[in-house]
Formats: sequence, C-alpha cells, structure tokens
Amino acid sequence: MTSDNQAVDARKAKQQPSNVDQSIIEQFVDALWLEKGLSDNTLSSYRRDLSLYACWLNERSTMLLGASRLDLMAYLNWRMRQRMKPSSTSRMLSCLRGFYRYFLRENRIDQDPTLEIESPKRGRPLPKTLTEAEVEALLAAPDINDPLDFRDRAMLEMLYASGLRVTELISLTLQQINLRQGVIRVMGKGDKERLVPLGDEARDWLLRYMKDVRPLLIGDSSSEVVFPSRRGQQMTRQTFWHRIKRHGLVAGVDKLPSPHVLRHAFATHLLNHGADLRVVQLLLGHSDLSTTQIYTHIAQHRLQSVHKQHHPRG
Repeated sequence: MTSDNQAVDARKAKQQPSNVDQSIIEQFVDALWLEKGLSDNTLSSYRRDLSLYACWLNERSTMLLGASRLDLMAYLNWRMRQRMKPSSTSRMLSCLRGFYRYFLRENRIDQDPTLEIESPKRGRPLPKTLTEAEVEALLAAPDINDPLDFRDRAMLEMLYASGLRVTELISLTLQQINLRQGVIRVMGKGDKERLVPLGDEARDWLLRYMKDVRPLLIGDSSSEVVFPSRRGQQMTRQTFWHRIKRHGLVAGVDKLPSPHVLRHAFATHLLNHGADLRVVQLLLGHSDLSTTQIYTHIAQHRLQSVHKQHHPRG
C-alpha cells in the first residue's frame, strides 16, 4: 500500500462492500486465478482495489456492475483530490478494465465504463539498487556463527546470484535444487518455469548451509523448504524483510535494502558487466522484454558516471 493513500485506505478498509459486490469481486478474482494463474499477492491487490471502489460507490447508492463512466470519472477526481499517486491510480484502472471486460464477456453488463478513460501520466521510476561494494558489505553482515544468520547469508547469496523474487526464494524446496549441476528450477509468476544457474560462490554457501545448518533449523520437521524459519516451517516475506533490514543496518548501507533490491542489483550488475538484455530477461523470468529494459537506464547512468569520472573530456 503506497504512503499517499494509507490514511484513506485505512478508513475505507473499516468498511465492507455490499454482499452483492463482495460476491461479484470474488467471482472475478476466482476467474483471474483460473485463467491467468496470478499470485496471491496480485490477487489481493485486485481485491483491495475493487473493494475500495465498491465502498466509494456504495456510499453513493451505486453497485459495481451499475457504475457508469461518469461514476468512474468522479472516483478518479476524488482520488486526485486525495493526492493519491498516479502509479496507484493507474494500477487501479488496469484492475477495473479487466473487471468490466470480464463481466461484459459474461453478458452481465451492456457497456464498459472504462472505455476512453486514459490512465494518469506517470514517469517511469528507476528501481532502487545497490552498488557492488554495498552488496558485498550486506553479504558479509550476518554473523555466520549463528545458525539463523548463516541461513540469512546463504539466502542473500542466493538472491544476488540468481535474481529470484523473494516469494520464489522463501518457497524454494529441496526438489527444485540441483547442486551437482549448480542450477535451480523456479516456478515464477503465472506458473512459468525457468532454470536459473548459481555461481560458484552461492553454490558453496548453499552446500555448507545444507550440510551444517539446515538440519539444526529443521529439527524433527519433515518440511521440504530449503530455508525454514526458526520453527522449521516456511518463513513469511515480512520475516525475511526484517532480517535483511537488520543486516543492512549492520552493513551501514544507506539505502536500507528490501529483498527486491538485490534482484534489481542482480540485473543491473549483469548489464554493467556486459550481459545481453535478453539473457537477463530469461534469468529474471520477465515475459516481456520491455519490463527488463528499465535496467538499461540504470546501466546507462553508471556508464555516464564512469565516463565523466575517467574520460579526459568528461
């Protein structure tokens, strides 16, 4: 949830859509899951956006499937007055377009109220990333004499070596790893499978972790999760975020890293060292090359900085 609409969303979250709208929202979310195999996090975002719009409509005695283009324009105007970010509104509009197109196909509505409504213009923000020195400091931060910190070190090495999404990392199972060949089989968004190689450094840390540390953490549990919590079960995204935040403070990293920042660093540093953009696309599991191309901007910034620093006429 973005900072610009936390207060508004908190107030709206206390309300609930009508039973009819709630049922319609769940029908749409179920259809998304069946047709596109979207992740739980994405489905939750869709459900939240639709619920907030439904609550706004209900206050005006209107239902989701009865909303008109004028209703939607009024809602967009209200969001603008609340100073919500264009990126948040753009995501919401994308959700509503899918929602109304679905029910138009199902013959539940006669027209799509999102037609001819443009998304708010927004800049394309560059992903936050870390320098190579900052990554090295972060990787060295965990105290490897502590089993949980040793686990964290192995996880950080894996993130930086493979560019995994944090959900892909915390849900990684033993069957997905082939240490002999040094590759992992990842099931990404939309249940798309990809093979990701591990570097020697990450492979060595993983071997040490699997041999000496994981048995201590797993105890009597039969869990197949590679990186269990202290209770021997799959850890949550929030737990891993707090662990990384703590290690970032120890490392003295100014930009406190999230798990996703290491994914950005993985892509950026590959490009800085001459990797082909399509190779990076495959490693990240992006279905569209345009999603990966944003990292070329970061690489260009780096090249310009090096040129300015070292070229005699920079």
